Amino acid sequence: MKLRIRHSSRYTYDQKVQLNIHEFYLIPLQRFYYKVLNSNWTVYPNPVGFHEKINFENNPYYQAWFIGETDFLEVQSDFEIEVGEFNPYGFIIHPQPVFPFDHFLYPEEFRDFLRIYSEGETLPEFDHFVKSVMNESEDLIGFLVLLLAKIHSKWEHIIRHEEGIMPLIEVFERKTGSCRDLSWMLMAMLRSVGLACRFVSGYAFNPELDAGHELHAWVEVFLPGASWIGLDPSLGLLADSRYIPLAISYDPRFTLPVIGNYGGASGSHLSTHVVIEVV
Repeated sequence: MKLRIRHSSRYTYDQKVQLNIHEFYLIPLQRFYYKVLNSNWTVYPNPVGFHEKINFENNPYYQAWFIGETDFLEVQSDFEIEVGEFNPYGFIIHPQPVFPFDHFLYPEEFRDFLRIYSEGETLPEFDHFVKSVMNESEDLIGFLVLLLAKIHSKWEHIIRHEEGIMPLIEVFERKTGSCRDLSWMLMAMLRSVGLACRFVSGYAFNPELDAGHELHAWVEVFLPGASWIGLDPSLGLLADSRYIPLAISYDPRFTLPVIGNYGGASGSHLSTHVVIEVV
């Protein structure tokens, strides 16, 4: 299957501003189940510098800088991807962990590296919910699958255009949130029992969903022997070949498609449009 992905982000400013250095995380991460056939990126106004870099978590991005003033910034990407088969359950965890557990214990050689992915904000309210799911499960994979199913059935997935992520307690109590809100909540739940996880932003292709879901967020959890496994709480699924990651981090702030700022007191407004189609 071949997919064409077109992504446009446009920032408009109430008055002319000086754009500072910007980073564009619009390069699909390397995965064995797809191949980028061709790609094109366009930035307006034209930057005087535009170079590919790799950040501290090995995410590729374009660094751009500008001269002069402008009242808008537009970034367009257009590329084709050939997608192959991928079995999201094609792995074996080793060594097999003790289950159930109060706090997951990774092999010693992984612990220092995984610490930044294992620590973070959690809520006391998560304890009963997560432990109840664990008590209904027979093993670690069953726990993760059931946890995804519970979130998918109990929380409403909405399209939310406001920037940022809702507070954890608000998502948990209101039982609603965008893909990024639900992913951040899932991460906090997993971290509360010691599992290392990271936030993923990218594209998800599912023709059964309404428009607006193409730009997506999900989670990866680290399992010994299996490495990073994708989990989508919005759909209650393990991530398969239709998930195209752009940026991955311990903190969602570092996975935004466009990161940068500008000089001046002007307000700004963002509009985003993503189209994914089979070609």
